[in-house]
Amino acid sequence: MLRKLPTAWLQLRHQKIRLIVALAGVVFSVVIVFMQFGLRDALFDSAVRFYKGLEGDCFLISPRSTALIAMETFPDRRLSQALAFEEVEFVTPIYLDQGQWKNPGTRDYWRNIFIVGFDIRYPIFSFPGAEENRKKLEISDVVLFDRDSRAEFGPVVPKFSQKGSVTTEIGSRGANRSVKVVGLYKMGTSFGSDGNLITSHLNFLRIFNTSRRIGFINVGLIKLKPGIDVDLFKNKLKAYLPKDVKVLSKQELMDFEKNYWESSTAIGFVFNLGVMLGIMVGVVVVYQILYTNVSEHLSEYATLKAIGYRHQYLLSLVLQQAFLIAILGYIPGFLIASIQYEVTKQATLLPITMTLNRALLVLVATIAMCFISGASAVQKLKAADPADIF
Repeated sequence: MLRKLPTAWLQLRHQKIRLIVALAGVVFSVVIVFMQFGLRDALFDSAVRFYKGLEGDCFLISPRSTALIAMETFPDRRLSQALAFEEVEFVTPIYLDQGQWKNPGTRDYWRNIFIVGFDIRYPIFSFPGAEENRKKLEISDVVLFDRDSRAEFGPVVPKFSQKGSVTTEIGSRGANRSVKVVGLYKMGTSFGSDGNLITSHLNFLRIFNTSRRIGFINVGLIKLKPGIDVDLFKNKLKAYLPKDVKVLSKQELMDFEKNYWESSTAIGFVFNLGVMLGIMVGVVVVYQILYTNVSEHLSEYATLKAIGYRHQYLLSLVLQQAFLIAILGYIPGFLIASIQYEVTKQATLLPITMTLNRALLVLVATIAMCFISGASAVQKLKAADPADIF
């Protein structure tokens, strides 16, 4: 194999402009595929990181809920019924809703913000800063602000660093309420939320006092005692509770969210379509280059056949060229995509990062893409019959 590689390489580099065009097509395709995979995975990762930060084992949600941004309510007595099991360490309600945040810097700009209310007696969040500031939420009309929220929410972080608190307003169904930021935590944005707040369930109900019914919650968190089998308990609880709630493990809750974004919205389809289009562009460009290369050297291939070389050898030459194009195009494509990831991460605050699995997946896809082009172009070699050409 190595002994034959120089022949393929020399033939490939004979037309330098053509080689550059082929590599440009592969680089473009690699970058497109990397960005589509990266954005899709960032969507899924950002969609479930709220759930990842919850210190719970089982969760109750309404059967009518579709995603974190569309969690319907159910009676909180269902959560209280879970306390009948000795496996349970504690339960806590979680309230979710969108409010209008008033930019404390401009005082004239409002933007939707995701608000989470919970029973502050229990440590249910693993986000940096959440547990450290949990006790501060015992005061009325105070919140914790996500320091990774978008800049459109105002200079909350620098103002808090200077003064130790920030006062602004939150609007809900036409009613505004003054709130004070007494601490910062770190969670991050998602496709459904540009900014986040955490507060006590009592403060949450004060903010939404005109629109929320008392006794109804969005998510019920159940913390089990150490050593308890989560799946076994989940099945027991599911059989015990009425059908007006769904009982999910933490992994099932995250899968529930991912499935919504992948199959119930156009976003998952668009990203997958982008990957397919990127690969198709690469296939077409490499095919055109290899086909033209084979056509221009058809007499030389016929000569090799005439002196005894088999068709398999000619096929291997074309596939070696395809492999070289794939590797030489993948390397700069990988580097460009890594830079694009950092730029996108800074611009959108989404968790888009280069991973080893994704790098290997795109490498394999690139080689396969070029091999498909080579296998298609090599059909021209069947016409390399010495009797016809000479």
